[in-house]
Amino acid sequence: MSAPAANVPEPAPFPPGLHNAYWFATFNALSFPIIVGTPMILYAKTLGASATVLGIIAGMTALLVIFQIPAASHISRVGYKRFVYAGWGMRVLFIGALAVVPLLTGVLDATARLSLVLLVLFAFNLSRGISSCAWLPWITALVPESVRGKYLTRDAACVNLASFVVIVLAAFALGEQPAAWQFTALFILSAAMGGTSLVFLKRIPDVEVPAEARSNSSEPVPWLAISQHPPFRKLLCVNIAWALAVGGLGAFTTAWLKTEAGLSEGHVLLVSSTAFLGGLSSLWLLGPRLDRLGSRPVMMFCMAAWVVIVGGWLALAGRALQPAIPILAALLFLMGLASALINMANVRLAMAIIPVMGRDHFFALFSVVGSLAMGLSPILWGVLIDAFRGLDIEWHGFVVNRYTLFFGMTALVFGVTFWLCQRLEEPKAASMEALLRDILIESPQRVWVRLWPKP
Repeated sequence: MSAPAANVPEPAPFPPGLHNAYWFATFNALSFPIIVGTPMILYAKTLGASATVLGIIAGMTALLVIFQIPAASHISRVGYKRFVYAGWGMRVLFIGALAVVPLLTGVLDATARLSLVLLVLFAFNLSRGISSCAWLPWITALVPESVRGKYLTRDAACVNLASFVVIVLAAFALGEQPAAWQFTALFILSAAMGGTSLVFLKRIPDVEVPAEARSNSSEPVPWLAISQHPPFRKLLCVNIAWALAVGGLGAFTTAWLKTEAGLSEGHVLLVSSTAFLGGLSSLWLLGPRLDRLGSRPVMMFCMAAWVVIVGGWLALAGRALQPAIPILAALLFLMGLASALINMANVRLAMAIIPVMGRDHFFALFSVVGSLAMGLSPILWGVLIDAFRGLDIEWHGFVVNRYTLFFGMTALVFGVTFWLCQRLEEPKAASMEALLRDILIESPQRVWVRLWPKP
């Protein structure tokens, strides 16, 4: 006999006011992709940025997360909401300063403007790196454990839908041969959306910093002991390998589309926007499965998928495939889907294995280690791509060049990351086979049962 329905635990409800977090995520995603995404890479290319400089721009956001380490000790004194709000407000001011740079065309040469862009981006990312250390502890304390996967999937849907909209808008705004004022208009839009996001950030319910964190705020932080916590250490290893693999793909697929495939700025942005549609579809693919099956099988599935995706880029770079728009759109769609899935699963697993005691410092170290690898990755790949600039050897119809080296080595790192994911510890996690069975067999069967006409 089946157990009574009353014995089945009901998922905890979302706390009142959490819908403001979705609005904050939406307007924030209408802002930051312009500053740290494809539009900024394209603007830097118009100023003559090399692959190494593009790597610095792409990696700067992640590198400056290192300032979460000293900042984490001040969260208990300031509070979660005030800490995040102050940093996000500073970011908006720096976006406004960035909007002035394209208007200095007649005053400064391209090298000086590129240097100014790097300086303002440094300040922008520094304020983000410091303030963001309070975000994950805040959300972890606010959202009940049983619905964190549900929250993360909805949050990812908001972010990807808004990012898709703003990148398509940027594509039409820039067109074929964008002028300086068109980039200024985009940066002003980014500042306006960032300012609007602050309204909703202020409405998100605040939570008290745990008493243990407040009482221990003046004591030395045992960073080594934190990093040696066994489940946490294994997750850190996965994050390092994953970041090294994926860190350069955003910048250098954009550079390849511009320089090798010969697409205009507008076309690059339109094709790139499909990545956000892929991220949006993660809500349908994952849905309630993340809370039910766990993070570990999702991360293993994503790493295997990444090897296939990068193999497609390898074939394009080696000219075994022609860069047709449908192929490019499909690869970018899958990149967005795989990135969204692994980001949600990664954060949820961190929320599950990090203890309450020392939570702020655990999350700071979690963010810093992965972000440092994510920041160094595009710089290292950029140096590699610049070093092999003249490589162009044809072998049995396949061209070996700097981009085939990049994509080939990236695929190898994804393979290593898949192996590391197998070693992750997660209580009550299903196997990768169970995830595939649910996606490929059981879910289609449920759809057919619903659609099949009743006798």
